[in-house]
Amino acid sequence: EVGIRILPVTSGVESNVLGGKNFLITGTLKTMTRDQAKEKIKKFGGKVQNAISSATDYLIAGDDAGSKLKKAQELSVKILTEEEFLKMLDTSEASVLAP
Repeated sequence: EVGIRILPVTSGVESNVLGGKNFLITGTLKTMTRDQAKEKIKKFGGKVQNAISSATDYLIAGDDAGSKLKKAQELSVKILTEEEFLKMLDTSEASVLAP
């Protein structure tokens, strides 16, 4: 059966897998710039913060992460490597593409 499927407008958000989650990026990432990482977070429904706080859900820590990493540890914020962050997105993209 052939037909047209109308999809809801999502204002540039492809998936809401990161919806409602607050992210902060620190250090140097290997496979993308910080701006590219921020775009990915927004694309998947997350929010990007400029400073660490108790409202931060995830800190993406690249090479040479400094005081933000230490503060995240003090606040018990979940720390992700760049690889863990990308795996989180891969998983969400797979679920979006699944029939």
